[in-house]
Amino acid sequence: MRRGARILAPTAVLALGLALTGCASSDGLAGQYSDGSGGYVSSDRRVVEIPASERGESVSFAGVTERGEPVSSDDYAGRVYVVNFWYAACGPCIVEAPLLEEVWQEFQDQEFGFLGINIYDQPATAVSFADDNSITYPSVIDVNDGRVKLAFAAVTPIQATPTTLVLDRQGRVAARIIGQLQSASILSTLVSDALAEAP
Repeated sequence: MRRGARILAPTAVLALGLALTGCASSDGLAGQYSDGSGGYVSSDRRVVEIPASERGESVSFAGVTERGEPVSSDDYAGRVYVVNFWYAACGPCIVEAPLLEEVWQEFQDQEFGFLGINIYDQPATAVSFADDNSITYPSVIDVNDGRVKLAFAAVTPIQATPTTLVLDRQGRVAARIIGQLQSASILSTLVSDALAEAP
């Protein structure tokens, strides 16, 4: 374990150690955390928890969901929230969808939000995916101009799909999962940690 790294519950550590795969595999995070000053870093560097003192700028974005509703970072101000980058034909995105929904259901009654960022599909495809997979959180349709993805990419690498981010109450990236989420407990642990931080 790296100096300064967090020790998570045994079940979470076991799950974190599993290899995560995505529709794209490039990960520029290795150099960023190679000095060991970051928070928890999994053995394959695909799950990273960033200490509050080392987080970047708040992310500001605005877009429209698959159901035509406007959404922006202002809607999540003061709340911990998860952002998941996905598209309907991405195999790992399909596999992890029920796990993401499970975490959303677990925390939605707290000061918590959840937002998908669909980087490829038009609204009808995204709505069909949500209906077929019983997904109840909204997704931004970002295929036309990519502005929402660019807003997040300005503060953290978004080089694989799926990628899942946990944002703190200040709108800063607190944790990142590159590739397919292997267990809901991994994301639940990261969300719980962010919620436990002082406002």
